[in-house]
Amino acid sequence: MLVGGTGLYLRTLIDGIAPVPEIDPGMRAMVRALSVAEAHDALRNEDPEAAGRIRPSDITRTARALEVVRSTGRTLKSWQAEKVGGIGNAIALRPLVLLPPRDWLHERCDTRFLEIFSDEGVEEVRLLLERKLPKLAPVMRAIGVPEIAAFLHGDLDREEAIAVGQAATRQYAKRQYTWFRHQPPVDWPRFEAALDCGALPDALARLGA
Repeated sequence: MLVGGTGLYLRTLIDGIAPVPEIDPGMRAMVRALSVAEAHDALRNEDPEAAGRIRPSDITRTARALEVVRSTGRTLKSWQAEKVGGIGNAIALRPLVLLPPRDWLHERCDTRFLEIFSDEGVEEVRLLLERKLPKLAPVMRAIGVPEIAAFLHGDLDREEAIAVGQAATRQYAKRQYTWFRHQPPVDWPRFEAALDCGALPDALARLGA
């Protein structure tokens, strides 16, 4: 049984992943050393289609598209048209898309962030800050890290940091909710009740369990 994961991970597992060759480390370092504006300007010249669909502020996706076209001579989109390694055709899928009520989901998001903002969570972010990682590093942009960092720097008090972090968690959940409502095949069953113990047997029944 596979539970959870982002839409990208789910799609990769089922459909496979583009066989993009290993990027030359020197090329990657050169691209990643560019500023956000420089990287997007370069992408606009070398892969205009990608530059048109990637936000200028999205340094991670911009850098990835740029390093691929420079290293392989092909655009990332052309690579993504090929898929290898998916298991969707090799197994009998029994999918179930969970779409609980928004108010129930938001309450869980708020509770979850309070758990993140524990002594252990604050200590983990403090240790990350000591490593002086780039602000745009993925781990430094993970939900909870900027909010707790702002608290440790004195830019936000605890209540403010919690409120901002809870809002970020709900916004991320909203994006996932929207993706799972519209992207999976229409014949995949949707379960829209709150996920409490009483609802679990019904959910499992949808899987034929």
